[in-house]
Amino acid sequence: MPTQIRAILWAQWRSFRNAMPGGARAGDVFGGLVALVWYGIWAALGAAASISLAHATREMLAAALPWVLTAVFVYWQLAPVLTASLGASLDFKKLAVYPVPERQFFTIEVALRLTTAFEMLLVLTGILIGLLRNPLVPAWGPPVAVLAFIVFNLFLAAGLRSLLERLLAYRVLRELLVLALVLAAAVPQLLAYTGVPPWLRSAFGGGLPAAWPWPAAAAVALGDGPAMSAPLLAGWVAAAYLFGRRQFARGMRFDAAAAESAGRARGGRRWTALFYRLPRLLFADPLAALIEKELRSLSRSPRFRLVFLMGFTFGFVIWLPLFRSHGSSLALFPVIVSCYALLLMAEVVFWNMFGFDRSSAQLYFYAPIRVWMVLAAKSLAAAMFVFVEIGMVLAMSALTGIPLSPAVVLETYVVALVLSEYLLAAGNLSSLYYPRAVNPDHSWGRASRGRFQLILLFLFPLLALPVALAYAARYWLQSGTAFAGGLALAAALGALLYRASLASASRVAEARKEKVLSALAEAAGPVVAH
Repeated sequence: MPTQIRAILWAQWRSFRNAMPGGARAGDVFGGLVALVWYGIWAALGAAASISLAHATREMLAAALPWVLTAVFVYWQLAPVLTASLGASLDFKKLAVYPVPERQFFTIEVALRLTTAFEMLLVLTGILIGLLRNPLVPAWGPPVAVLAFIVFNLFLAAGLRSLLERLLAYRVLRELLVLALVLAAAVPQLLAYTGVPPWLRSAFGGGLPAAWPWPAAAAVALGDGPAMSAPLLAGWVAAAYLFGRRQFARGMRFDAAAAESAGRARGGRRWTALFYRLPRLLFADPLAALIEKELRSLSRSPRFRLVFLMGFTFGFVIWLPLFRSHGSSLALFPVIVSCYALLLMAEVVFWNMFGFDRSSAQLYFYAPIRVWMVLAAKSLAAAMFVFVEIGMVLAMSALTGIPLSPAVVLETYVVALVLSEYLLAAGNLSSLYYPRAVNPDHSWGRASRGRFQLILLFLFPLLALPVALAYAARYWLQSGTAFAGGLALAAALGALLYRASLASASRVAEARKEKVLSALAEAAGPVVAH
């Protein structure tokens, strides 16, 4: 391995390790346990595949192996995208000033694609061991096929990652891409609910076309027609390499800032301008100006627009088949989807309010304005976006035939806004105790540190408890009046809690001012952990 690659990979590892929250031993232990369980499940699946393939007949292997490799390919390429986690990487543009050839950067990028689907390596290892133990399979076939299949996926994943990053830099394409990904994620669940259409069943009823890389890899592994299947698989590997290399080179020369500014050059629409200026009708400066600034900055952030769009699309297609398949009452459907949307938005508008401001947050601490007013402005801006989000959920519900009575609409809005009170109250403090600089131009990734992720597992159910008690009162007492009274009490307690959090946040901000500004001023290094 060249010296430059070893040095860069060592820097990657050290930077990634240093970026982890120091001293968060409980969070590290919890994260390790979760990783152990998660990868243990995939290791068990690999072991099951090994046992099954070791005793399978040639007919069973020829029928099942292409589909197994297809599933591995789909997970490897699509799972990181659908979970908004493109894996750890390096910002190679910041390393381009060093005398390192671009081909070596590409080699590093390909190696780092192993971080996006380590689960599939466990499964493929089980497949390899099972095929090697099967006496009906030639010994040379499985190692060649599995190695070529891994290299094919690595090259393709590197190219797709670069392509997605460039597409996500354009405003219109970004939203269209998210919608396409949402539909792709919903297809398996929708098919499970509606059944496989006849045309789709007939298209794949005869098996996979032999020209695809997955049947070719399966044929090489089984030793079927190596004179044709081996060159075909090699051709797919070469095509994936050319695709990945070309996309990576284009990504190195791509100016994301120029693409983003080109999308903004057309100017805003009239209705958005009215939305931005709405706070001036209700509040006086400087509070109105702070709210307008927050509305404009959030709406221009790809990170925020992604979760806002996913709230009423991805949440909708995930929950609707579950409700209809179990015969549940659809009256609660808009409420459930709205709460799910709040959970998606929480990381960008509740838990880490100063994250997008980054180093410019020092203005809030040194300008002649109170910190509580800044937090109140951010909370009011978040509440306005929550109001719009709930409206989109209700609109989607109406378009798909969900019965919406005035009572259901009112209940959806009240429950979402009451829950937002508690989330904002907690966010006032978490934004000061666990601040983190977040690049608003990065659509994918987490906005909170690992230690706070552990806290959220216990915090969110606790914050939702007052609303849950109101529903419990309606269920046990069979009384709408009890439900309304419970929500009113929850709203009053939420208002008191929010007011107390503002007062406490003002004291915390004064005591932790330097720590907060230092955390928010941390510049992004060459590591990009999505």
